[in-house]
Amino acid sequence: MDSQTSQPSQASPSPHTFQVDLRGLVDLLSHHLYSSPKVYLRELLQNAVDAITARRAEHPDAPATVRLYAEGGTLRVEDSGVGLTESDVHSLLATIGRSSKRNDGLESARSDFLGQFGIGLLACFVVAERIRVVSRSARTPEAAPVEWTAADDGSYTVRTLPHEARAEPGTTVHLVARAGAAEWLSEERVRSLARDFGALLPYDVRVGDEAIADLPAPWDRPYPSPSGRRVALARHCRELFGFTPLDSIDLDVPLAGIRGVAYVLPTAVSPAQRATHRVHLKGMLLTERAEQLLPDWAFFVRCVLDTDSLRPTASRESLYEDETLAAVREALGERIRSWLTGLAAGDPERLAAFLSVHHLGVKSLARHDAEMLRTMLPWLPFETTDGRLSLEEFAQRHPVVHFTRTVEEYRQVAAIASAQGVGVVNGGYTYDSELIEALPTVRPDTAVSELDADTVTAHLDTVDPAEELALTGFLAAARARLDPLNCDVVLRAFHPLSVPALHLDDRSARHEQARAEAEEQADDLWAGILGSLRGSAPRARLVLNHLNPLIRRISSLGDPDLIGTATESLYGQALLMAQRPLRPADSALLNRAFIGLLEWATHTDPGKDDRR
Repeated sequence: MDSQTSQPSQASPSPHTFQVDLRGLVDLLSHHLYSSPKVYLRELLQNAVDAITARRAEHPDAPATVRLYAEGGTLRVEDSGVGLTESDVHSLLATIGRSSKRNDGLESARSDFLGQFGIGLLACFVVAERIRVVSRSARTPEAAPVEWTAADDGSYTVRTLPHEARAEPGTTVHLVARAGAAEWLSEERVRSLARDFGALLPYDVRVGDEAIADLPAPWDRPYPSPSGRRVALARHCRELFGFTPLDSIDLDVPLAGIRGVAYVLPTAVSPAQRATHRVHLKGMLLTERAEQLLPDWAFFVRCVLDTDSLRPTASRESLYEDETLAAVREALGERIRSWLTGLAAGDPERLAAFLSVHHLGVKSLARHDAEMLRTMLPWLPFETTDGRLSLEEFAQRHPVVHFTRTVEEYRQVAAIASAQGVGVVNGGYTYDSELIEALPTVRPDTAVSELDADTVTAHLDTVDPAEELALTGFLAAARARLDPLNCDVVLRAFHPLSVPALHLDDRSARHEQARAEAEEQADDLWAGILGSLRGSAPRARLVLNHLNPLIRRISSLGDPDLIGTATESLYGQALLMAQRPLRPADSALLNRAFIGLLEWATHTDPGKDDRR
């Protein structure tokens, strides 16, 4: 071995500790970790409640009080919790990131505490320039009270006080507002924040002499009747969310330690809109904007609940996405699903009122849940040629459930199909075509078929061959005029008689039409590429109604130009009847046909040379 490799390595450099710029850290907290300075009061309440919880873990009969006093830009918070010794102060209050829940054998009981990240009083520097803490330990009664004073520049002092400075165990926190933040420490603001954050806390919390806690929670209180409970919960919803709910749904998941209620919105909302919910953690408000709490399909409710199992993020303003949250989300979704099935079984009027507003949410759920589809099938409304019906009612009337995938296709065929006795469901709305195609899974004997132009044409009566042969010249002139529009002309006999012509196409025909138009407008390179994509899809067709008197009169005309102009008019009118969007070529055709017909109608002397 080389002698150099056998030399002992140089001594490791002595370790250094990180230096923390407290002012920079406070700026980080106030502008990036927390959404608002108001969280300082939550941290104070959290510390007080956790201190009481720690004391009661050892002495169950210990007092459980928190008192807040705000005056002149200062705030004093007193609690009867476990308190601190001088060594606790140095170890906990002056060390960022260390939580008392990791000490003194309390690790196994951390689920009883609200705070777990050790940020603690540091959050108070968001509104305070100075923090003073006076504490006396309940675990070491003989220890003298200790005072910890810190400034927002990162400096702090610690000293012991005479025993009479604090006779009973517990902690008092004094805050002095920083410049521009005095309003956050006003009595009115402190009372409002304390009510918001601490309304469900299990201890005696007061601002001055006013109690803050409002227990039991509205969903846990006894009521004289179910209707009385609904009225009380509706009032709670108005106070909390600002709307009167259609209904309320109990969210009781004992295994996950969850109790609460979901309020059904009285107006429709977009499925894409992110629903936000209020979540309390062991009584303390964690967030008003929890977004991951419910399945995406349950966008029609707003929830408020209390839990002791979900994990908060470091900011304590949202939920940590983990397996527990996923399980809770599934369990809460099941509660809402059970509520829906209960309405279907026992309260059809309330279910109908709900579906009139939120059928989209239920359809979203039913397309992935066969049991929900089976339950909701008699209730979910669909637009059909027989009126607004459920799929169950429609399937009972028609052996084959025809449907269209777009609203446009439905409008093309609805009137004609209905007159021919062909039932059609409009599957063009959100989720509808998926549900229609899933129908055989819950009704195995039901046939479902997508309706296309060929199917509609096949249901129309053919014209006697001799009569159609006699109209060969008329049909040739009509087809020649519409051929540049990639549209064929077909003669059929159908009802209602008042409809002279029907425009039919399908998606493949429209795609081919769009490709052909793009090819005409493209340069040589792109025209070659688009030409190679030319499909063999059937073209659109204009179906003329041989039973209609107007068609009979037009078919008897001998002037090919006039036949062409009349055909263009029929084409445009059929597009308008189907509520189809008009392309520039279609608009030009309508204008040309209109002017042509006016010119023909205003020529009263058929012998003049200028007649067209």
